[in-house]
Amino acid sequence: MSIVNIAAYKFVTLDDIATLRPALLERCQALDLKGTILLAPEGINLFLAGASESIGAFLTGLRADARFTDLEVKESLSDDQPFRRMLVRQKKEIITMKMPVIKPADGRAPGVDPATLKRWLDAGQDDEGRPVVMLDTRNDFEVDVGTFDNAVDYRLTKFSEFPDVIAAHRADFEGKTIVSFCTGGIRCEKAAIYMRDIGLEHTYQLDGGILKYFEDVGGAHYQGDCFVFDYRTALTPDLAPSTTKQCFACRAVVTAEDQRSPDYVEGQQCPACATPADASATEAASATSLAAPSA
Repeated sequence: MSIVNIAAYKFVTLDDIATLRPALLERCQALDLKGTILLAPEGINLFLAGASESIGAFLTGLRADARFTDLEVKESLSDDQPFRRMLVRQKKEIITMKMPVIKPADGRAPGVDPATLKRWLDAGQDDEGRPVVMLDTRNDFEVDVGTFDNAVDYRLTKFSEFPDVIAAHRADFEGKTIVSFCTGGIRCEKAAIYMRDIGLEHTYQLDGGILKYFEDVGGAHYQGDCFVFDYRTALTPDLAPSTTKQCFACRAVVTAEDQRSPDYVEGQQCPACATPADASATEAASATSLAAPSA
């Protein structure tokens, strides 16, 4: 494998996006990197891929900025470049929650590292004897690719639905330790802050998300693969590309078995949307989410 893939984010106040954005784009293009960088007043979120030396040079330059010195990176390898282009985009939020009062740059919720979480799940409780509830903060199609055993899944279609759903189910978590998790940590960081704010004091975020958990302890207590927002579609617990695909027309998860169906045409349709009625209904959704990373 010759391509290094990195995922990273940091909540930090950015007030110079107008100059930072073109500078990062120029740097990535000079290093022949591809992927997406999102910039917002609340921070940075990036998924990049390229040659090892290019990734190293980019990170060295980025970390020379005092705001990003401690940027933590999740890394995996692939045989091929999983991105088609290089984008640096400005957004209102690096992950959209629509809760302006949630400001991770002002202080994050407590985190639990992967090794500690595995120990808790092995024991069936945390160090204080409370039952541990795994809370998946990702969208429904991501959860369908894989998730932790017995994880709570509210079938979210977008992260901005999370606050209302949790507020409605707040009583379900009383007396329990809650570990919010997502792909790389960004969504579960905001989620954990919100849950603490509404009085769920025993809430933690999984540091580094599923990808860091795979990196540190493998796939213990996890079923399936982890959806990623690039052309690999999903990674196995050993951080290798899986056989799972995503339909570009309807975003449905397409298993290896589904890919053998005559209704599956890569890049065009899958068994879930192959009929004319389904195809017309999903035509507007043909712009895949792979261009915009989420973690």
